[in-house]
Formats: sequence, C-alpha cells, structure tokens
Amino acid sequence: MGILKRGPRRRNGSAAPPLPVGEEKVRRVRSMFDAIAPRYDLLNRLMTFGLDRGWRRAAVKGLGLPPGSSVLDVACGTGDFCRELAAGGLRASGFDNSGGMLERARTDAPLVQADALALPVAHGVADGVTCGFALRNVADLERLFSEFSRVLRSGGRIALLEVAEPRPGVVRAFHHLYFHRVVPLIGGLLSDKDAYRYLPRSTAYLPPGPELLSMLGRAGFGDCRIRLVGLGAAQIITGSRR
Repeated sequence: MGILKRGPRRRNGSAAPPLPVGEEKVRRVRSMFDAIAPRYDLLNRLMTFGLDRGWRRAAVKGLGLPPGSSVLDVACGTGDFCRELAAGGLRASGFDNSGGMLERARTDAPLVQADALALPVAHGVADGVTCGFALRNVADLERLFSEFSRVLRSGGRIALLEVAEPRPGVVRAFHHLYFHRVVPLIGGLLSDKDAYRYLPRSTAYLPPGPELLSMLGRAGFGDCRIRLVGLGAAQIITGSRR
C-alpha cells in the first residue's frame, strides 16, 4: 500500500485522527457506506457536477471488449457501473462488501455481497473487471490487483476509475479547496459529515501513478495506462492480463 501521507491538520492546528488500516479499515469502510447509501447517488451527481457518468462510460469504452463479454464490477455500490456495462452490451455482475449499498442498487445485474479481496468466483471466468472509486477503500491494494488477475482469463481487461489530483497550478488549487473543504461541507449537510470528511482524506491511501502501474505489472497485467479525466480530478486505469 505504500506509506500513508501525514493527515491534514484541523483549523486549531491539531492533526486529524490517523486513517484506519487492516481489518479496522474494512469494518469502518463497510459501516460508512451502509450509512451513506440512501443519498450516495445524489451526492455523487452533485459533487462531480454529473461528470461521473461520462467517466464511467469512458472506462467501459476503455475495456475494449466485444458485446456479450462477462465483466465483474467490484465494489459495485448501487450499480452505476453495472448499468453502463449493460448499456454497452456487456454482461455485468456486481460485488460489494456493503449490504446497505446493495439494497439501494438500481440494476438488473446479479449482485453479491462479498469481500473484494476474496471474490466468490472461479479462476479465469471473466473477460473484464471494473472498479469505481474504491481502490483507496480496500485493506490491501496488492492483493486486490492479484485477485483481479486471478478471476480474469488471459487477455482479460481491467478499467479502474479512481480520484486523482490535477497537475500543479490554478486547477489543482481549486480542486484541493473544493475536494477537501466544499465536499465535506455538502456531505455533512445532506448525509454523514464524518464519512464525507473521511472520503477526501482517503486519497492518502492511493500510491502515485507510476507505483500503481508497477503494482499492476507485478500482479500480471501489461499494457497498463492511466488516463486523466475531469481536468485531472479523476483517472481511468486500464490494462490487460498477461
């Protein structure tokens, strides 16, 4: 997972509580998503100005799979990716550790409550894997990538959508202000304030792009690329299982 960044400081100068790791992280993340499930989709649309839908469509296109291909959507939440996969003619199945999110799902795809690090499927059964905004929420990123490799056939594809940070400049300054100040404020007003304070801080779990690509390479993926979208606010990571 790499070294966690130092937590942000509060206005009174004290450091924010350390981010959870291991099984504590798994429990807290599951509980958090159970709590925010009722308004999760609404807040996603508000906070991304509706751009997240286009990012998912771009990720599905990045899979480059023919119609009828089988795709596992890991950390499927309420089914946004599953719906985009179906619209692209692909056969989606969703997996999520949060029962609360699955109860709110709006998709015809089969859904299973499961740990992303131990998917209840056989080796090499899938043509593709998608995962939206969840890399930073697992307990072990190396194990997650190895699990993706396990369930994919040779030549199978991944398309992973995650937050990112724009390049230095005015856009990055605005993004930092919006993501770390405005997002927690809106989330606190409309949903759970602690959850929407945690979500921006959880970017500290994400390794830099080159390290992410190296991890994927060690897990058995080749031709891995990162494409920035939304002026650098999000990234789409694609690759093929060797």
